[in-house]
Amino acid sequence: MDLGIAGKKALVCGASKGLGFACAQALAKESVDVTLVARTESTLRQAAATIQATAGGRVDYVVADVTTAEGRERVLQACSRPDILVTNAAGPPPGNFREWSIDDWSRALNDNMLSSIELIRMTIDGMIQNRFGRIVNITSSAVKAPIPALGLSNGARAGLTGFVAGLAREVVQHNVTVNNLLPGFFDTDRLRNTLDYLAKQASTTLEDYRQEHQQTIPALRYGKPEEFGMMCASMCSAHAGYLTGQNILLDGGFYPGTF
Repeated sequence: MDLGIAGKKALVCGASKGLGFACAQALAKESVDVTLVARTESTLRQAAATIQATAGGRVDYVVADVTTAEGRERVLQACSRPDILVTNAAGPPPGNFREWSIDDWSRALNDNMLSSIELIRMTIDGMIQNRFGRIVNITSSAVKAPIPALGLSNGARAGLTGFVAGLAREVVQHNVTVNNLLPGFFDTDRLRNTLDYLAKQASTTLEDYRQEHQQTIPALRYGKPEEFGMMCASMCSAHAGYLTGQNILLDGGFYPGTF
């Protein structure tokens, strides 16, 4: 299926590895001109080279920390009027809320809520003027079913979700959509770090915990990043203009609710 976005410009954050990389790669295969953003130049350069090998469009990258004002300015200098924005930032560490200070909360809110809102603010008017825009925020399945050990993430990402719910309904008349893509357990570095923490809490090995944990997922496996990337690309399709303000959950059936 032709997604109808060849030649569009995409800005993808956290794109040097994991789910951000998968989203950038899927868009590039649709002949979208993609600008990758991450903080580490060595991994970012390698990611750009890997994606360019199968891309139908141009692949650029910019080294920047989008959780800072300076980083966001640098990103927008490299790609000032994107048609597609994928926001993504590393989640805060797991832990017990009794150990978290106001500074810990402020950092989590800045990184996983406010930074995404700022990037949206800086790009959405150009999308409205162009009569095309697709914004996808990578959040977490914790928005639907909070994970106790990830309280900082639960709170920050829920805040972003609430903001998007209102904004999405204001801009869809301009063919600009804003949605959230909620990963469950995908086989990434982030998941491995979380499982390592949980295994230690359970006084078991990482491998044993991982084996048992996968059995709790109806799909009996962790998600593959490329599956996530393809879903992101489909949400950015020219044919997806009626999808907005939604939380698309990819979790292999782990969430037990009907809604």
